[in-house]
Amino acid sequence: MSLEKDLQGRANNACELCSSTNALSAYAVPPHGGNGLSDAILVCETCKSQIEKRAELDSAHWQCLNTSMWSEVPAVQVVAWRMLNRLKNDTWASDALDMMYLADEHLEWAKESNDHLDTGGADFHRDVNGQILQNGDTVVLVKMLDVKGSSLSLKVGTVVKNIRLVADNTEHIEGRVENQQVVIITKYLKKG
Repeated sequence: MSLEKDLQGRANNACELCSSTNALSAYAVPPHGGNGLSDAILVCETCKSQIEKRAELDSAHWQCLNTSMWSEVPAVQVVAWRMLNRLKNDTWASDALDMMYLADEHLEWAKESNDHLDTGGADFHRDVNGQILQNGDTVVLVKMLDVKGSSLSLKVGTVVKNIRLVADNTEHIEGRVENQQVVIITKYLKKG
C-alpha cells in the first residue's frame, strides 16, 4: 500500500487537522519527514499551503486545532503545536497551547525545525494591490520604468510572464522583457 493510501485509511479520508475532505495529500512532517506513516499526516491544500508558508495564516481556519491537537497521532500533535505557536498572539491559540500536552520526544521533534518560532508573519511577494505573487505568475506594469544599465524603457501595461521571486527580497521579482532579464520592484506590478 502507498503512504497516501495508508494515511487516508488512518484519517478516514479527511484532513487530520481541519477535517476537510477536499484536495487531500500527504505531508511529511519535518525534520523527520521520512516515508513512514508515523512521520506524515494527511492534510488539505488550505492547511498545507499555510503550513509551508505559501499562503497567509488564517486564524479562523486554524481554530480547528482546538480539536485536532488532541489527536493520538504524534505527527498531528507536532504540527498542531507548531501552528498554535505561530498563532500564539491570538488568545484562543495561547489558551490551547496552555492546555496541550506533548510527550518529551514529541516536543523535541516539534521544536527541531524551529518552525514554531515564526509567529505567522511570513513575508510574501505582493503586487500593488496586496495580492500574493508566486513563481510562474504573469504580471503587468502599473508604472513606466527605465531599466538601469540599458536603454530599455518599460511602458505601463507591459506584460511580464513566468516571473521568478527573488528569494531574499520580497520587494523584487525577476522576469524577461524583450529578451532581457530584468529585476522589477513589486510595488510597480499588478498580478495579471
